[in-house]
Amino acid sequence: MNTYAKELRECTYSITSITHKKAPVFSDFHLARELVRSIRLSDNEQATKTVGFVVMPTHFHWLFKLGYIYNLNNTVERVKGRAALAVNKQRNGIHKIWQVGFQERCIQREEELIKAMRHIVRSPLRAGLVNSLKLYPHWDCVYL
Repeated sequence: MNTYAKELRECTYSITSITHKKAPVFSDFHLARELVRSIRLSDNEQATKTVGFVVMPTHFHWLFKLGYIYNLNNTVERVKGRAALAVNKQRNGIHKIWQVGFQERCIQREEELIKAMRHIVRSPLRAGLVNSLKLYPHWDCVYL
């Protein structure tokens, strides 16, 4: 494996993906859980190892390490695609769920990772959705 490929494998990706036209798709509890299931399935398939995530009404943040044989773009699009299929099945129709692409950042230092995770999990608090993270059901993390 070349140095660049090894460096990418050692990083933790921080991605953010936004719903189409910032529609609050995931304000619906059951639809948000479909996205959570899609993230967990990615881990079960060993495509990713999730460090943490939060699903917000109009977007989600996800920190993860990429599995050895997987491609970042394909992995994220697969998670988004599975969630979109499940959401559309529950809505009994075909609707565009996601904006194209996603924002990404590679985090290689543990102190940056902890800082990023703390920032991400506090998103529901900053948005005024809850006044305690104990009350927000759509997040999980390893680091706090």
